[in-house]
Amino acid sequence: MHDQDAAAGDGQPAVPAAAPVSSPAPAREGEVASLELVTRVAGQLSRAMNSVIEGKPDVVRTAITVLLAEGHLLLEDVPGVGKTMLAKTLARSIDCSVRRVQFTPDLLPSDITGVSVFNQDVRDFEFRPGAIFANVVVGDEINRASPKTQSALLECMEEGQVTVDGQTYGLPRPFIVMATQNPIEMEGTYPLPEAQRDRFMARISLGYPSTRAELAMLDTHGQTSPLDKLEPVTDADTISTMVRAVRAVYTSPAIKQYVVDLTSSTRTSTALRLGASPRATLQLLRAARAHAALEGRDHVLPDDVQAIAVAVLAHRIIPTGETQLARKSTADVLHDLMRRVPVPSANR
Repeated sequence: MHDQDAAAGDGQPAVPAAAPVSSPAPAREGEVASLELVTRVAGQLSRAMNSVIEGKPDVVRTAITVLLAEGHLLLEDVPGVGKTMLAKTLARSIDCSVRRVQFTPDLLPSDITGVSVFNQDVRDFEFRPGAIFANVVVGDEINRASPKTQSALLECMEEGQVTVDGQTYGLPRPFIVMATQNPIEMEGTYPLPEAQRDRFMARISLGYPSTRAELAMLDTHGQTSPLDKLEPVTDADTISTMVRAVRAVYTSPAIKQYVVDLTSSTRTSTALRLGASPRATLQLLRAARAHAALEGRDHVLPDDVQAIAVAVLAHRIIPTGETQLARKSTADVLHDLMRRVPVPSANR
């Protein structure tokens, strides 16, 4: 964990939280075994994905973190950097049901959720599931669909269910939506509203590869795609077991207070005109638990919160005009806030 001087940054001493980070109770044998499963399978998943996605181990790790935290992932970047490839790689690495949806202006909400049709044989309506009924749903260019179609995802992503004609249908578990969008080509697109962005646990950008990674890409992708040769390394039942193990990761009261203080600081910051929602607080805690489990720990540290905070919060907050004129991104604002918010002291 960072020492207090490093956490304070800019030469300002950190102010310790009122309560120290308390030590968790000793892990039971079953919990230890579950954490070992998390680290072992996550390692296999990471190696499989890194064999396709060149030079982006941090992006791959964040995607796995969101999967184990029961969240949804928004991939936002310029064209051609591998957003859809990352989503398809994660889906291919798990032996589970996968559906891909190409979002277009003429896509209907019923194409996603499903529709009730009249069956002449039984003389009654029957439900035909839409593309959302899968463990992994890959949504390509989500901002090219109309707001009406985008809104069809709200209930699915928040509650894990679909309501059609007054009847509610549960979605399979595990369940993750990985959507891509291009922030550059805005013509013919419909920007995601705040309520929709808030449903995504994290937003990540791949960025351009390094020269070395791009040269390696020419070798691996030059003739055939490594995605075609990728075999699943785990299945849906194992992922569900890992998700349950992540839920059991201990979070001390001091860490919970730190998470609340961090998200609350975005609501009072003069650099922002919209702060993080209570949903963001909950999802930051869940993501921190998953991050800790991937490190093989049965408890959350402030480092886990800080490591995932920008990915979880940056797309939920809106800067003021003055902040934009100063060319400060939401990530810059969050880094400033993390230097100011007191970090819980360790008592381990």
